[in-house]
Amino acid sequence: MKKVVIPVAGLGTRFLPATKAIPKEMITLVDKPLIQYVVAEAIRAGFTDIILVTHSSKGAIENHFDHNYELNKTLVEKNKLALLDIIDNILPGDANIISVRQPIALGLGHAVLCAAPIIGDDDFAVMLPDVILNEESCDLAKMVQAFQLNRKSQIMVEPVPQEETYKYGIVDIQGRELAPAESTEMVNMVEKPSVDKAPSNLSVTGRYILDNDILGILRTTPKGAGGEIQLTDAIDTLMKAQGAEAYRLEGKSYDCGDKLGYLQATYEFACQHPELGPSFTEWLATIAQET
Repeated sequence: MKKVVIPVAGLGTRFLPATKAIPKEMITLVDKPLIQYVVAEAIRAGFTDIILVTHSSKGAIENHFDHNYELNKTLVEKNKLALLDIIDNILPGDANIISVRQPIALGLGHAVLCAAPIIGDDDFAVMLPDVILNEESCDLAKMVQAFQLNRKSQIMVEPVPQEETYKYGIVDIQGRELAPAESTEMVNMVEKPSVDKAPSNLSVTGRYILDNDILGILRTTPKGAGGEIQLTDAIDTLMKAQGAEAYRLEGKSYDCGDKLGYLQATYEFACQHPELGPSFTEWLATIAQET
């Protein structure tokens, strides 16, 4: 499995005014844009064909992964070779960035369909760029392994407080226990259920490993919530036809499409940064003493 779809056509309204002129995926988390973390995660899991479903306003994303001759030349002339090495390794030589346009915002399912000509007959992954996993996470690779065992599509989930289940898509695993890094059969997905009707506290987390049959299902899936083609609706059909599994996240996720989640990620990634971490945590200690 080599192909992954990353939908980046959204306008990032939750982050206005920052996203008025800058793609939300290019907002920086410490010293790298959000999209770079997601692409790096895909590459760690063995994916080499990174399919960006994009929009006319998102050229900065493609430029970030492209070669910049003038910048490279300047860094060489100024003997800033460490910086040159950093930008030259944003994308490994065996990885490809492939862009397709989503001309109309018709939902996540529609975004996946826009990538269908490139996906072809292959099984594939979908990664939502708002969700950032910790950099040590091997969860996506483990989802691929789980899929290869029984060819059942894998949906990443993680526990949330029961009183907050109304905010998320929640999966039904019929009361079974699900340990981190393990998969189990799902029987249903419920979008934002009331707290008293939530079938579990396991929320969908923004990573999917999908059987290619989902493309045929999406082509006949009617518009759902918001007048959009919902990937969740197609997964529900796929689940009933051939089964699908919930995979429980072993690492940690951050909702960087939300301002508070982004700030939390900034704090934790800054503390863990190999160069900035010690100085940053030292500074935090002085702030704590002052308060």
